[in-house]
Amino acid sequence: MKKHQFTMILSGVSELTPELADALFEATRGDIECNMRNCVAYLEVERAAPTLRDAITAVIREVEQVPFGVRVVRVESEAAKTIAQVNAELWTAIGNN
Repeated sequence: MKKHQFTMILSGVSELTPELADALFEATRGDIECNMRNCVAYLEVERAAPTLRDAITAVIREVEQVPFGVRVVRVESEAAKTIAQVNAELWTAIGNN
């Protein structure tokens, strides 16, 4: 299985307490690093899975089952950004022909 890396932006988190960080770490089997920047909580994730989609959906389920009211509001991935950029460039190229 391939390892996938992505970032999950969270809502419902005003502070990354040790209890919350431990619960998230346990729920995701240690595949995360908890962070907070500008009052926004996020997780850096590295997960082995057949596809990026499988990795993301599994981690969302695990994170949102933690009994702290945490929700995933956005997922960022370099792979997804690259695909979106290639698609945008192709669309522009097609439009110019």
